[in-house]
Amino acid sequence: MFEGRDLVIATKHNKEKVIAPILERELGVKCFVIPDIDTDELGTFTGEVERKEDPITTARNKCLLAMKLTNCDMAIASEGSFGPHPSIFFVHADDEFLLFMDKKNNLEIIVREISMETNFSGAMITSKTELTEFANKVNFPSHGLIVRKADTDFIEIEKGIKNWRKLAKVYTHFIRLYGSVYVETDMRAMHNPSRMRVIKSATVKLATKIKSLCPDCKTPGFGITNAKQGLPCQLCNLPTRSTLSHIYSCQKCSHSKEEKYPYNKHCEDPTYCDICNP
Repeated sequence: MFEGRDLVIATKHNKEKVIAPILERELGVKCFVIPDIDTDELGTFTGEVERKEDPITTARNKCLLAMKLTNCDMAIASEGSFGPHPSIFFVHADDEFLLFMDKKNNLEIIVREISMETNFSGAMITSKTELTEFANKVNFPSHGLIVRKADTDFIEIEKGIKNWRKLAKVYTHFIRLYGSVYVETDMRAMHNPSRMRVIKSATVKLATKIKSLCPDCKTPGFGITNAKQGLPCQLCNLPTRSTLSHIYSCQKCSHSKEEKYPYNKHCEDPTYCDICNP
């Protein structure tokens, strides 16, 4: 279905470096990018352009934009968000969606990868000592930084800072001009190796899902669409909130199947039981 076809990667942040090798190897496609595509018009991490849609819609719009510019019928795009982990609220997470679109076969396949492997952070800095401490904490200079007057100020922004000399120069400039400086991690993929690794993991997951065929109609993308709670407690045998089964569904023929004990666990530790450990 995909062998030898062109696939446009909708990115301006070098994500093709991790996406293309995996999809070319696993699907036999020929990946390419558009040098002048501006995905920033759909939203930026630094807030100059507000992302008006949810991550999946934004990734879909990136695909449609790339298809329109190239007249290619197959595209892929990613969209990331950063903030508190959805279930471990006291740590930051990289929440990546990867969307594959094939207009020829009317397919849209989506995967999500949530990782705590992120340096996402930002702080008001008042001294060069604080600047050095913050930079070291977020893995600078291998990971880029952004400097501006304040968290919500968009008048002047310096992005993609990746060496100490430039960082010191920009810091001094902002302090002299504005009397304050806000430093944050640059979360664009080409300046953030940690994020690039998460996108790579998501691409591996996507390739696996695309190659998973519906048992009935053989359509690609037969994957998990729901999860059922209810794994029994080891002590009281009552249902817990832990996952009992995964539901797999086909987007074409609606065939579905339930797979119990997806993590090879047939019971849950009483620590996670609302009855035994309320």
